[in-house]
Amino acid sequence: MLGIVRPCRHHLSPALHRRWAAHLCGTCLALRDGHGQLARAATNVDALLVSVLTSAQTRVPARSTAATDRVAGPCPARGMRTATVATGDGARLAAHAALLLAAGHVADHADDRQGAFRHAPVAAVGRRLADRWSDRARATAPAGFDPTALLAVPARQHAIEHGGTATLEEATAPTADAVSAAFAHTAVLARRPDNAGPLAVTGAAFGRLAHLLDALDDLDDDRRAGRWNPVDATGAGVEATRGLARAQVATLAATLPTVDLAGPDLDARLAHHLLVHETERAWQRTHVRTEQPPTDQPPHPGDGAPGRPPRGVLAGCAAAAGLCCTGQLCCADEFQGPWSGRPRNNPCANCCDCTECSCDCCDCCGSDGCCCDGCSCSD
Repeated sequence: MLGIVRPCRHHLSPALHRRWAAHLCGTCLALRDGHGQLARAATNVDALLVSVLTSAQTRVPARSTAATDRVAGPCPARGMRTATVATGDGARLAAHAALLLAAGHVADHADDRQGAFRHAPVAAVGRRLADRWSDRARATAPAGFDPTALLAVPARQHAIEHGGTATLEEATAPTADAVSAAFAHTAVLARRPDNAGPLAVTGAAFGRLAHLLDALDDLDDDRRAGRWNPVDATGAGVEATRGLARAQVATLAATLPTVDLAGPDLDARLAHHLLVHETERAWQRTHVRTEQPPTDQPPHPGDGAPGRPPRGVLAGCAAAAGLCCTGQLCCADEFQGPWSGRPRNNPCANCCDCTECSCDCCDCCGSDGCCCDGCSCSD
């Protein structure tokens, strides 16, 4: 699963974690229903933010917890358990965005011959799959949504990479514009047109942040392989790139409160947690990693050193076993290992399970582990 926002049960309260999983599963099932089983591989933990924002803005009856939910059947990724999942226009828009993002990702790797795509036959299959997903997404765009910005990302990015010099802002503009359009359309789906402006700013900041963090994470690999990377290609360097990324986190924290989230309280709090707290956590992870000396071998997630979460077969097995919500063992940065469950230098790790807390979030605890003291989850 692609994405920088990877919360898990150690960072979210049980209620927020269940709601996050509902949007994740809803995006996955919307991909299946609209584009077939294979499209579920495009499930993106960042794209589900579109579903969260749509629900957080949609007014519902007082006793309802979500605008549209349904019970889904057993799934291996949930340990063959049923679950309540999000549905509706927000989930379909999230699926649409995830499919286009995945198509661009696969096409980029196929063109650059990265990873498994270094073999010509695999690259050809990857390019064909990316084209198919793009065509399907173009033909099934949600009503009223203009997919132009999302569809134009690969071509615009290719032009920047093969053109003249560009600034860091220009290099990340295609992604920023695409996410801005998707976030702004959630206001249309929720019938809250006044929110479109601030959501466009929020989306642009999030899109640029995702691009910058991805560039920093891939920097060592790109240098070894001689691939284009905006950190070096623009001449910005690591420090300036981290500074620009930090500015996007600040923009998110400043802009999101101006959005009128009049939907269910649980979705509103989840949107705040993902776009403010989790983006800060994502920036911190990348900041720590880029401070480490370069290495050809990434550290094992259980050795206590910061490293990139494992993917591929291990991630799939983890998801099926229910070891972590995203299947990426995303707690590796703060926990000794995926099976230990023991926090390392993280006094807030168990705050979510504290019965004394009156609030329902994980960022309200103090140095002694859990002392909410009347804190507000919106702080």
